[in-house]
Amino acid sequence: MEKPQIICHADKSTNFSIFDTRWIPCSPKFVVLGSMPNGTGIIQLYEISEGGITVIKEVQKSKSFKCGSFGASSLRDRQLATGDFEGNLNIWNVEDLSTPVYSAGAHKEIINSIDGVGGCSLGCGAPEIVTGSRDGSVKVWDPRQKGRPVATMEPAEGSERRDCWAVTFGNSYNSEERVVCAGYDNGDIKLFDLRTMMLRWEKNVKNGVCGLEFDRKDIKMNKLLVTTLESKLHVFDMRTQHPKKGFASVTEKAHSSTVWAGRHLPQNRDLFVTCGGAGSICLWKYCYPSKRTREEADGTEAGVAGSLEMLQNMSLTSQPVCGFDWSPDKLGLAVCCSLDQTVRVLVVTRLARFS
Repeated sequence: MEKPQIICHADKSTNFSIFDTRWIPCSPKFVVLGSMPNGTGIIQLYEISEGGITVIKEVQKSKSFKCGSFGASSLRDRQLATGDFEGNLNIWNVEDLSTPVYSAGAHKEIINSIDGVGGCSLGCGAPEIVTGSRDGSVKVWDPRQKGRPVATMEPAEGSERRDCWAVTFGNSYNSEERVVCAGYDNGDIKLFDLRTMMLRWEKNVKNGVCGLEFDRKDIKMNKLLVTTLESKLHVFDMRTQHPKKGFASVTEKAHSSTVWAGRHLPQNRDLFVTCGGAGSICLWKYCYPSKRTREEADGTEAGVAGSLEMLQNMSLTSQPVCGFDWSPDKLGLAVCCSLDQTVRVLVVTRLARFS
């Protein structure tokens, strides 16, 4: 009982496929995104109420939703950016979901992943949204600029296009610096520097990349979590890049299935969860090495990876847990969704002892 415990506080079954869920910042509410059996998209707003969770709003749209993010929106506006199965990027006011406040035909095929930055954090540059698609391209959008992306990363004409499964922002510690990391179905990871508009680093982890997340977006790059097919998760130490070896990393095998996603605890960047294809949740702690760098024989500095400790795991369902989000406001409160068409509110205890 000294370890953190993962408790299912409330759950609710739905009549549609759920693909993503996100807390609305500064509120006891969250959104659920998915697809109805007839192919239309659905957004549901939930509120934690006494004894459970309650649907307070629901709208259906013509296209199924795959992913969403509040990351590019201010705490005052709290606008939801969504990617759908037809490649459309939309931004919604959650108080009025009738018409999007911003729309763009972002991609030719489904948007698999979306992330936002510059909204909830102060002094870290423009509000931007990144989208990754099956069409092989990664695009960065500024909601203040209508109709076209501010940056596009895609294969050269005639080159093979790999399905982009995951995207995330990082290194946004001032108004100039920012990177985008993208993961692909063949195991490629590409780190794009948006200040220089160059490919800064690439790596192949041998299995399709299902999820990516920096431990914090608005600090200098510290750690990058990568989750993949074949039960693998990797944590890269992003502070020291060796000219030949790149970034040091530690790899673990967990869940005995695809690791669909990983999410860092907002109140402690060294704790994170991973979500498994067999319906399990694992809670991890990253343990730093005594020294994060070492000097190589040629005088260059190389990073030293730490180790991972599994603090707890819990089986929630027999179906993949495809979405997870920590509450940014309440320590240990989380929401997740799975392919059994169920949304669950979780409470993880004893996290304060790790601060």
